[in-house]
Amino acid sequence: MTGRAVIVPLAVLEGSHLAHLVDEFRDLLSSDAGGDDHDPALARLTPDVYPNDADASKAFADATHDDLLDRRSGDAAIVRSALAGFDAAPAGLSEDDALAPRDVVIPESEIDPWLRTLTALRLVIAGRLGISEEDNLGEDDPRRGVYDWLGFRLETLIQSADELG
Repeated sequence: MTGRAVIVPLAVLEGSHLAHLVDEFRDLLSSDAGGDDHDPALARLTPDVYPNDADASKAFADATHDDLLDRRSGDAAIVRSALAGFDAAPAGLSEDDALAPRDVVIPESEIDPWLRTLTALRLVIAGRLGISEEDNLGEDDPRRGVYDWLGFRLETLIQSADELG
């Protein structure tokens, strides 16, 4: 490792919520026994690559589904490990303490797992909310908050990673 890293400041509250989302994501991945094609969140993570050929789609899914979800789980484990300092729920914290920033150091070798995990979280949320395009939810829809926040974090991580390059 070259020692290069991206530093992402997260408020304690943000880090705690992101850690919780990653835990739920890992639970979702581990609960997918044999592939639940009816779960819209998992369907977004394992898209149909041959929509006009059911046999080819099934063969591809059979060959790649478990490996793809295992890799997503491994990526999420890397992200969760980096968020270990955010384990405690901030329920008893003052507002100032909950909003206090903590730096999360993401080594260059772990940036891709972070990018894939944040993207996968957005896909899961989009699947759960029925978002197929950015405009599916109105700007005032409260469900959009976490989805947009993850998009913001993904964008800032991409910009930080580009600065390393």
